[in-house]
Amino acid sequence: MMRAVVLVGGFGTRLRPLTWSVPKPMLPVGHVAIIERLVANLARGGVTDVVLALGFKPEPFVEAFPDATCAGVRLSYAVEPEPLDTAGAIRFAADAAGIDDTFVVANGDVLTDLDIGRLVAFHREREAAATIHLIAVDDPSAFGVVALDADGRIQRFVEKPPAGTAPSNLVNAGTYVLEPSVLELIPAGQKVSIERSTFPLIVEQHAIFGMASDDYWIDTGRPDLYLQANLDLVQGRRPHLSCTPIADGATVEPGAQVVDSVVDDGAHVAAGARVERSVLLRGASVEAGAVVADSVLMGRVGAGADVAGLVLGAGATVEPGERLRDVRRPDPDRD
Repeated sequence: MMRAVVLVGGFGTRLRPLTWSVPKPMLPVGHVAIIERLVANLARGGVTDVVLALGFKPEPFVEAFPDATCAGVRLSYAVEPEPLDTAGAIRFAADAAGIDDTFVVANGDVLTDLDIGRLVAFHREREAAATIHLIAVDDPSAFGVVALDADGRIQRFVEKPPAGTAPSNLVNAGTYVLEPSVLELIPAGQKVSIERSTFPLIVEQHAIFGMASDDYWIDTGRPDLYLQANLDLVQGRRPHLSCTPIADGATVEPGAQVVDSVVDDGAHVAAGARVERSVLLRGASVEAGAVVADSVLMGRVGAGADVAGLVLGAGATVEPGERLRDVRRPDPDRD
């Protein structure tokens, strides 16, 4: 048996207004919820049991998996009484599930084709207390950067280094393998960050390693990245995963144009409308003659409107003929 804790308790602030109605990991990528794609990849790597570390809006997760299974993996739930940050959530979920052996942790924002089994083997070969999946990025200045020695042992973390000063271009990709001993470093019931507090403690013990890979990886936590994760499927960047751009339960009228886009069940595109490089979620509607590009929609775009870079929440409307660029509606900063 191999167990994993998946962190899905966040508020999804960066994806508002979409996450006002749907928890971020329940948003679909290529018609399949992010959490389902994530758990399926864990299953391919040998994970048999997953604990969902829940906080904000736990009910949709429980309702989505009434038999407590996903992708052949057994699910259990640990609902935080209050936000505990990453390490606090891991400790809470691990305690709730009685985890007492090597386990995997996955950030619920991340979609990756990483071979989890390879990460676990790397971890065990080095007798590590913790192992972090790393990816190379072009500009590490926006990330926490990792410095490794020749054996893959992490020497230090550098948070958002100024351009040109980073010790490497390798960054934390949000999937870990941990020993139960790591839990002892996390105070129970307290708000603690594994990235800022726990991992630096393990560096001092010379027991934390990093494994870099060039596997597909994307953080879906921003609208532009969530959109890109969908486009990566329809444009064939993950050829082992199939995605029909237009779901069987979607309505695309004759004369409508849908290009490089995902149209979910319950979405509607009227005759004469054009949709390109966009995601239309359940409840989205694009009326006659409207043009939609580079957008994520849950609401209605009126006839003849012209929008690009729009993030439209559930129940929101773009008026007929309205022209919008790089707007979120409703305002994600509303009270």
